Amino acid sequence: MSIMPNLSCGIVGLPNVGKSTLFNALTKKATAAAANYPFCTIDPNVGIVDMADERLSTLSKISGSAKIIPAAVTFVDIAGLVAGASKGEGLGNKFLANIRETDAIVHVVRCFENDDIIHVAGKVDPIQDIEVINLELILADLQMAENTAIKLEKQAKAKKELQPAVDALKKAIEHLNQNLPMKSFELTEKEQEILMGYPFLTFKKVIYLANVAESDLPEMDNPHVQAVRAFAEKEGSSVIPICASLEEELVQLEAEEAKEYLESLGLKEPGLNRLINAAFKMLGLINYITTGEIETRAWTVRQGSNAQVAAGEIHTDIQKGFIRAEVVSYDDMISYKGRVGARESGKARSEGKEYIVQDGDVILFFHN
Repeated sequence: MSIMPNLSCGIVGLPNVGKSTLFNALTKKATAAAANYPFCTIDPNVGIVDMADERLSTLSKISGSAKIIPAAVTFVDIAGLVAGASKGEGLGNKFLANIRETDAIVHVVRCFENDDIIHVAGKVDPIQDIEVINLELILADLQMAENTAIKLEKQAKAKKELQPAVDALKKAIEHLNQNLPMKSFELTEKEQEILMGYPFLTFKKVIYLANVAESDLPEMDNPHVQAVRAFAEKEGSSVIPICASLEEELVQLEAEEAKEYLESLGLKEPGLNRLINAAFKMLGLINYITTGEIETRAWTVRQGSNAQVAAGEIHTDIQKGFIRAEVVSYDDMISYKGRVGARESGKARSEGKEYIVQDGDVILFFHN
């Protein structure tokens, strides 16, 4: 069976920026000890969070499904990082190993003033905080690239075909030595192909999570947040302002209460929903849906995936024996009260293996 693993995001940030508070909210359990001192989160805590998708509950009512399985995102809460992590300061090396395995980085940045919560550098300066962590990621990449290049150079004496990789790594080292991340490196197609095979941290896409105080609601747009936006724009990253303490309060409430509380603050949805949606969008992921009496389920595929690839998310046997896909748009499923009504109204399309799957397609696969 070939199920696409959940999208995974590593949550990073300096100590006392609100990372553990956010993680508690994300996992709806107080698993990370949110205390007012650095290093209260020693091991990376892993939490799998469902993606809010109202389409699933609507379809499950039509299909009479026994259960609903939403798409999910895995969040890894990575031990508080400090300057010097790449040299093993704090919990440096362990942190770096954990983050290499994630798809994207969620960088929590403190954008609130509070005299009761000590700041690791003595003052709130989100850009300086971002730069401390970015530099650690660059230094870690530099170390990895240098070690790899030394090994490959020895091997390339006997295996000439390794020389392009050595050359590409040397160019990467030169770039990183200027304290620049890999994502700002102009690469040829060949170099890109070579270097993408190595676990560079600074190739990963980043969402900056600007953590604000409750007094900043509902606009969440103080001067600190504006500074982070300007910084992120230059590197092509996105910014989601969020109030971690509010998110932690919301998850203690029943769904209806939480909704009312948000509305009373002038907010439409929890910040965590915005974070998960932004992560999906940033990594070019979409969800298609299957629905029936057993379950209504969201399946995650990369944007631009064809129907045969999408079938493989359910099972490799369906991919191999693919005959056709019957596709109904979500809106038509609702308008015609299910697949039978959609078929009768000519809204169920028969598509071949090359059909490009769209977000919200409700698909039935036929296979040998």
